[in-house]
Amino acid sequence: MSTNPNRLKGGEYLVKNASYNDIFTYEDLSEEQKMILESAREFIDKEVVPNKHQLEKKDYALIEELMRKIGELGLLGISVPTEYGGMGMGFVSTMLVCDYISGATGSLATAFGAHTGIGTMPITLYGTEEQKLKYLPKLATGEWFASYCLTEPEAGSDANSGKTKAVLSPDGKEYIITGQKMWITNAGFADLFIVFARIEDDKNITGFIVERAKAGEGFSLGEEEDKLGIVSSSTRQVFFNEVRVPAENMLGERNGGFKIAMNALNVGRIKLGAACLDAQRRILDHSLQYASERKQFGVSINTFGAIQEKLADMAVATFTSEAGAYRSAKDVEDAIADNIANGMPHNEAELKGIEEYAIEASILKVWISEAAQVAADEGIQIYGGMGYSKEMPMESAWRDARISRIYEGTNEINTLLCVSMLVKRAFKGKIDLMTPAMNVANELMSIPSFDIPDYSELFAQEKEIIENLKKAFFMVAGAALQKFGAELEQHQQLIICASRILQEIYMVESAMLRAEKLANTKGQDAAKNAEKIVQLQLFKSVEIVKTEATRGIVSFAEGDEQRMMLSGLRRFTRYNEYPNVVGLKNDIADLIIKENKYTF
Repeated sequence: MSTNPNRLKGGEYLVKNASYNDIFTYEDLSEEQKMILESAREFIDKEVVPNKHQLEKKDYALIEELMRKIGELGLLGISVPTEYGGMGMGFVSTMLVCDYISGATGSLATAFGAHTGIGTMPITLYGTEEQKLKYLPKLATGEWFASYCLTEPEAGSDANSGKTKAVLSPDGKEYIITGQKMWITNAGFADLFIVFARIEDDKNITGFIVERAKAGEGFSLGEEEDKLGIVSSSTRQVFFNEVRVPAENMLGERNGGFKIAMNALNVGRIKLGAACLDAQRRILDHSLQYASERKQFGVSINTFGAIQEKLADMAVATFTSEAGAYRSAKDVEDAIADNIANGMPHNEAELKGIEEYAIEASILKVWISEAAQVAADEGIQIYGGMGYSKEMPMESAWRDARISRIYEGTNEINTLLCVSMLVKRAFKGKIDLMTPAMNVANELMSIPSFDIPDYSELFAQEKEIIENLKKAFFMVAGAALQKFGAELEQHQQLIICASRILQEIYMVESAMLRAEKLANTKGQDAAKNAEKIVQLQLFKSVEIVKTEATRGIVSFAEGDEQRMMLSGLRRFTRYNEYPNVVGLKNDIADLIIKENKYTF
């Protein structure tokens, strides 16, 4: 029996309406999960925050020390099955730890994410039983640290084009690896490296587990990279000059490395979204505290409307980011549980569960990383000249946030992937995109209703508008696909327009469902501020959809077709009752200024 029979599958949010009863929110955390949260937050506040300035001085040794302490807490093994020395917790708990471990400094966030995600997960998901028993207990406790060697000078986003070679020895007992890897996180202190190389002229790369202690003289490292941000995260080039690796250290099957790499990145993307959450909270809290203390013209600057707008915008983005991240995390967790119930081995169940929500993973990676960057930028602005000083927290927060839009696949790559993965799911019969696209095309030819709707029910107008935003997506994407067919992938700017629309739909719908669930479980009074946040986020999302859809339509439609589609867009982005955006922002700002912290 399904853990949640009404759970929407990957991408289905576009064609089906989710109920608040069927989604998970931050407010649904169990007592055990709240204890895990507090453990992670307490560690960061006691061990990391007091040493923040030291971490801005390239103190790689301190990062390694902090990682060992996190291992002692058991948090490095949060997702590793118990039979291999981990805690065996579900995906929501995994996201929760990633969230709260990552907020104070990007250097630790990067080291933690690389080790637990793309470093440990490939062995968990693809390793043989012998490999799991040998390596996972050490990785789960922090006795060993892991690194992930995929990127090469000529192979970045095009990961499968790597030139690192693996040659089988004459006796068949070893593979001899030669090549160069770059931008390798944790390289300076890692004991184990997940390395991708090509055997002979194989179409795809193959994964290998390389132990540093056994790699010999052919293994060497470049100097630490001098980076804009995450400065205490160890990042080096790794060189392999005929490094001998036992044949049994092949990870997965020959030619299967690209699949491993892509699935590891799916995990990395959704966790990267989580890793940007507490950064947003902390940036907002710092901004609130500074704005209350800083006085100009005889009053605190938090009394100025221009500052209040920035604070309110940060709160709205943070609430929405949390809503999307934890909604998706529970969907993944339930998908994994369903797969296990259907007889799949745990590793295959996890692979399929994460793969199911690859679209949502890319959405979260892009949307939340950009929200974190905006928050840091506005935080500097609130601090004014002091924000530019290395003595203040905003300068490093801005630099650290910048990398989140690049690694785990650039935001441009992930934005393109959202649409391409959706189309592939449709071609495989996993989601019906044609019917809603045809329905929207027919609706464009019909006479619009001029009836005045009844908005007495909570979120009635918001639900109607979100439903119409979905129609706007199908109008643009459907017409573009009909016009260009298989050549659509060559029109990247048009794909980006469609992708940004579907991203906004997922995130604002998640925020609305979170607020609706809060209202129905805690009472409408308790949810009144969340309701205001949803109204603000929806107003912003509608404006983004208007812009992106218009840009897309005028790029490929002309004459009567263009006029009809633009008229349809006005219909699909219309408010019958506009929210008082300025008043709502003032209300949210007043609330968080009074509390002097993010309160949701």
